[in-house]
Amino acid sequence: MLRTIRFLSLSLLVLLAGLWALAWFGRGPGESPGDAFLRRLAGLFGAEMPVPAAGGVQLPQGLALGGPFRLIDHSGRPVSHEDFAGRWLLVYFGYTFCPDVCPTELGVIADAVDMLGPEGERVTPVFVTIDPERDTPEALADYVSRFHPRMVGLTGSPEQVAEAARRYRVYFARARSADHTDYLMDHSSFIYLVGPDGRVRNLFRPGTAPEALAAATRAQLSGS
Repeated sequence: MLRTIRFLSLSLLVLLAGLWALAWFGRGPGESPGDAFLRRLAGLFGAEMPVPAAGGVQLPQGLALGGPFRLIDHSGRPVSHEDFAGRWLLVYFGYTFCPDVCPTELGVIADAVDMLGPEGERVTPVFVTIDPERDTPEALADYVSRFHPRMVGLTGSPEQVAEAARRYRVYFARARSADHTDYLMDHSSFIYLVGPDGRVRNLFRPGTAPEALAAATRAQLSGS
């Protein structure tokens, strides 16, 4: 039995290594090795993944992100996905004690919304905490006001936050620390462009320029 498990594990490693090599040498113009690998992996299981568009990562066909949630906004009011129905959202998962990437990405969202001009009124910037223990509605209200006047902060119970993060496939975990009051959170760092139906239309890597985010969002708005 143990020999079988080892054989299967080795076979899987060889398969993944082969797919990575194919992705590296067969990626399209402007396509990163990681995106090419995901495309090859999707193709292996019968899905098609188009070459990523400039400014964002296209989702494989059949992969849906987003969906129903129940949280609390920065005014203390219970909200759900239904409160945002019919609106476009730029969503980011992070936490207020984040020292670097969170404020950077929220600044990118705020700049992109402003760059959209009048079209930006159709887009609501949303910040969802992955640290509800410290990020109370009051803390979120102060935090989001520093980035954009229309930015909405969302928190909730640990279970509600975990469920929302699961629907967006957000990774997060508390970093190990001897101090239980002053700690950091490890988390993935994508910006999600969510359509009026509550489903993610595109996602953007950390470091995406606000100009690219605005251009990709405008393209989606004009096509709706």
